Amino acid sequence: MSRVLHLKLEEGEVVSRCLSANVGISAIESLPGGGTRLVCMSSDGAAELKRKLKSHLIAGGVTRSAFRPKSPLW
Repeated sequence: MSRVLHLKLEEGEVVSRCLSANVGISAIESLPGGGTRLVCMSSDGAAELKRKLKSHLIAGGVTRSAFRPKSPLW
């Protein structure tokens, strides 16, 4: 199972939901179109949050913002 969840929640709300469910966060980022991309530390944690936040899941693909520059820094 994937550890990635795309949620229709703000980043702060996702963090608080993870803390209350005792699920570790590996990576988190805001999506340009709204919502949050969450990578959980374990697939069990992702499955638990997926069950709890079923109504907040984004169906289909999402657009992410680029983290790295398009050209090398050197």
